[in-house]
Order: sequence, then structure tokens, then C-alpha cells
Amino acid sequence: MQLTELSYSYPEELVALEPCRPTRVLFCKPATPPSELVGGVHELLSQFREGDLLVINDTQVQSRRVPCDDREFLFLHPLGSPHRWAVLFPARAHRLGESFSLPGGVTAYLRSKGLPQEIEVDQNLDENYFERFGEPPLPPYIQRVRNERRARKEDLKWYQSAWAKVPGSLAAPTASLHFSQKDLEFLIQHGIEISPLTLHVGLGTFLPIKTDDLSQHKMHSEWVKIPQSTWAQVTQRLKNRQSSRIWAMGTTVLRALEACHLGNLSQNCDGDFEGETSLFIQPGFEFGVANGLLTNFHQPQSTLLALVSAFAGHQTVMNAYRWAIEQRFKLFSYGDLSVWTR
Repeated sequence: MQLTELSYSYPEELVALEPCRPTRVLFCKPATPPSELVGGVHELLSQFREGDLLVINDTQVQSRRVPCDDREFLFLHPLGSPHRWAVLFPARAHRLGESFSLPGGVTAYLRSKGLPQEIEVDQNLDENYFERFGEPPLPPYIQRVRNERRARKEDLKWYQSAWAKVPGSLAAPTASLHFSQKDLEFLIQHGIEISPLTLHVGLGTFLPIKTDDLSQHKMHSEWVKIPQSTWAQVTQRLKNRQSSRIWAMGTTVLRALEACHLGNLSQNCDGDFEGETSLFIQPGFEFGVANGLLTNFHQPQSTLLALVSAFAGHQTVMNAYRWAIEQRFKLFSYGDLSVWTR
């Protein structure tokens, strides 16, 4: 597939600048025109059947975006030392060895360029530092459309799922932002199993595709852990697909499940499956796990739009996106929800 096939246009006023309440839900079934669930999330919950499995991502977003004058540093991970960090920032115009004054009296030195960059800092940076000076790593398009460089204090709550508990993500699994613990309790009361996994969202999810031919794109790896109990629930339903379905809450969950199904993850001494995955799901991919996908609307020419196109069919997805834009659905991380079934 060519990158241009994942292109579409949208008016910028449809970019959601805060969570949509109530959430609108686009619902797409095979060989059926897209429609809106008029009851929103409440009506969506009624689409689940007793015995279904909903898999959620319990990753927690870390406030690793640190402002510095007219730029920001996104701290990815330490490089063997709390003084050396992989980061993302606009480094092109800066020279190696150049220094930057970060909040809290920290000085950083640029040690290497590329993607990501490497910096050295003159103090140990721990989670206390990032809790004090860091901000949620909101997508740049939200800052641009808001015309605000800094995150709002509300973003600390808005950009985190209700069940986030395992720190490590550089972006939110945004499908989860539409749901509350009460929604999960409602499903459990109606016989739907809720099982967690952890995928820490990193460069693989949000870096742009830079090749014209999608098959030439190389995904950065992301860390995944699937508890043995969750995978047992998955395999139980794979043996009896006619009576129960597997729903993935978000592209991160879908990617993690398919990576495990393909044998990309190793089983540890506790029986859990974990490891790094660089799986890039694009049209032509053979899915082996999920029957349904809950996800937000995704940016043009993104790996996430490629994944949804692979799951629901490229033309189906592009037609549904055009329809949703005509119907004024809100887009992207804080935007409305789309649901796709196979």
C-alpha cells in the first residue's frame, strides 16, 4: 500500500481540544454503511453479549514532557545512567555539545542527533523531578490548534484512563478515555469478562510514516506484558468463536494481542507473556484474535490508520471517515469513538 492511500482532509475545527462529553460513537459492521449509535457509550455497552471478552490497556502515561524556553524535551528513557537520556526535541538547528537550561536548575548537553536524540544532564532525574516539572505529553496538534504551548492542569486527568496503574507510556491509549470504572462494572454485571494487559505507548505508535511504500516502514518497538490469566481468557474464546467474542479497547490492545498470537512475546517464569514488539499492522495482515475494535479517529498517513484499515478494510474505513467528518464527529486523541467489527 502507498502512503497516499491513507490520506484524507478534515477541517481543523473538528480536532477535539478536550474530551468529548458525551461521546459520540461511530459504529461500523461489515458490508453495512456507517451509522451513529444515538445512545452513545451507553448504547455501545449494550452491544456486548454475555461471555464476551473486553481487553483493556492498564498503562499509565508519564509526565515526561519538560518545557525549556521556546521548546520542549520529551524524555523517553535513560540510557544506562540517570545522567544520559534518549529524548525527542527539535534538534536540527543545534550543535553537538550545546547546552540547555531545564527547570530545576538542570543543564542538559546535546550528545547525539538522530531519532531519538541523546542528551546528558548534570543531575540525576527521577520521577519526583518529572512530577514537579513535567507535563502530559499531549500530541503536538492539540497544542497547535489550542494555540497553547503548555498543557492545561486538566490534562493531567483528561489524558489518563480510569484504570491506569503501570507507569511507562509516552501517550495515552485514547480509546480508554471514553470509559469509566462504572462502565466496566456494568459490563461485568452483564456477564462480560474484563481482562488487562500492558503496552507502553512509545515511538512505534506516534512517529510518522516517512516511506511512500508502507512495506518499507520500520516500527520502533514497544514493551508489552500480557498476564497469563488474560491470555487464558483469550485462548478460551478462540476455541469457541461462535458463542463469544474478543473486543480490543484500542489499537494498542489489538497490536499486543496479535503480537502474542504470532509468538512475538516470551513466557516468563510466572507464566505471563512479555517482551518488545515492533509489529506493524497494515492492510493484508491476517488477524487471529479480535472480533471487535474500539478506537478513536486517527490522523491521516499514520500507522494507527493503517492498522484500522487492515482490521476493517481500507475502503470501508476511508468511506466511514468521510461520513464521520460530514457528520461533524470530533477527531483524534480527545475526539469521539469509532467501533469496528469483523
